[in-house]
Amino acid sequence: MATDTTRTRLLDAAERLFLEHGYERVSVRAVNAAAGMNPAALHYHFGSKEGLVVALLQSRLGPLWADRLAGLTQRRDTGWTPGVAELVDAVVRPLDELAAHPEGRMLLHLLARVVLRNRDLPWDEPWFRHDPWCELLSAARPDLTAQEVQDRWRLAFDLLLQLYGEPAADAGRLGTTPVPPPATVITFVTAGLNTPSIQANEG
Repeated sequence: MATDTTRTRLLDAAERLFLEHGYERVSVRAVNAAAGMNPAALHYHFGSKEGLVVALLQSRLGPLWADRLAGLTQRRDTGWTPGVAELVDAVVRPLDELAAHPEGRMLLHLLARVVLRNRDLPWDEPWFRHDPWCELLSAARPDLTAQEVQDRWRLAFDLLLQLYGEPAADAGRLGTTPVPPPATVITFVTAGLNTPSIQANEG
């Protein structure tokens, strides 16, 4: 219980500091101090600042996609074939909702910064990993090879992270660049995922 309480205090303190100052300007020392912990607390519980961010993102963002992903997976397992637009909608709608609020924009910025910089993060939640989404896209587009499915989702997720997470922007300017309506984003990403198989064209 004490460990859970300590982790929660560190996560809450980090979230407040990231929102106020941005990821780059917040040190491990500052998080420990804001949480009222000793200087080694963050490293003991999360291993690193990046490990703290992973835990923060999973605790705050994971629930937004958990039900959507579970629902799509359960329907597929009963014989339903997912549509590509439905898959994209399940990804984009939460991103658009988050981007409408300062706290959400900060979390998306963190997500973009850590994911685009390091592809091998220790995610526990399934939605943060590509595998479940690749399986769904493979069911929707059985004509695509496994490599094509992976490549298309990677391109789609990178585009969405750039759009909603603004990884190159200063923390104080997040949200100042208008984001296209979600229907426009969904239509654009769906078109990319839905293009004919390259392998089929080459054959």
